[in-house]
Formats: sequence, structure tokens, C-alpha cells
Amino acid sequence: MKARNSLLAVALVVAASLPLAAQEPVVGVADPESLFVDDDPLLHRNKQAALHIMRELLQCNQWHRAGEWITERYIQHNPNAQSGLSGVVAYFTQVLDRQPTENCGRLTAPVVAVMAEDDLVTVMIARSYDHPRNAGQSYTTTWFDAWRFVDGKADEHWDPATIAQ
Repeated sequence: MKARNSLLAVALVVAASLPLAAQEPVVGVADPESLFVDDDPLLHRNKQAALHIMRELLQCNQWHRAGEWITERYIQHNPNAQSGLSGVVAYFTQVLDRQPTENCGRLTAPVVAVMAEDDLVTVMIARSYDHPRNAGQSYTTTWFDAWRFVDGKADEHWDPATIAQ
């Protein structure tokens, strides 16, 4: 009886450490820039501004150009960066110390989807992290950035960031 209870206990511990269902990997599209176009002129303009933010700012760190696509007022909902154009530029250039890449080619982020409606654009990106319970393994999940645009520039931003440690 003790052996059966011990085996049951081990089986329960193993079962508790397994995911309830197998995770399907999150994968970006082959040509992410193709998602930043739209037949509607306003949505197209906003998607193109989001593309520039993704490519020139977030990928290539050309933050000296941020004023081309971000308003002075820029309301920031990421708890790690201050609002305002100067606040977001300081976060990436001073806090994170990102250095610019002068020759900025095509967007390489693993973009899953780009959605636009009215003045909002949301970009979904595949992210990979180290598995917290299985050393040496990783898993994928989805990150998003969403912007509200005013006159073709991002005026407000949301993402799922939490306070950095």
C-alpha cells in the first residue's frame, strides 16, 4: 500500500509540473512589412508610421529620428518609461543604452499580425523566453505594442510591460 501511495504521489508531482495542454509555438510571418499596408489611406498612414517605429526606432535604435513618428506629448503606458517624446527617447538611449544601427534594412521582428481600426494600430510579435521550470528549454508567447495616432504620429502607447527589476 505504501509503494502504491508513493507512486501516486510521484505521479501527481510530475503531472502538476506539466502544462495542461501542449503549447503551439508563436511564429511570425515571412514578410512582416507586408502587414503594414492598407487600402484605407488613413489606416495605411498609421500602419506605415507603426512600421517606422518598429523598424527605425525599436529595431535600429535611431532614436534621433523619433520626432518623425512620435508626438511631443506621447502618452506612455509602459511603467518603465516616462511620457513625452523626450521621456521615451531617454528610456531607450540612456536607461537601456541602445546604440543606433545606421544602415537599417527591412524589419526583422517576428511579427504575427498588424491590426488597425480608426486611430489605433496594434502589432503582435512572437517572443521567446527561457522556460522557468525546464532548464535549457524555451517557450514562445505573444507581445504586443499598440499606438493611438494623431496626424500620422504616435500620440499614445500601450504594451504588456511590467516594472523592471
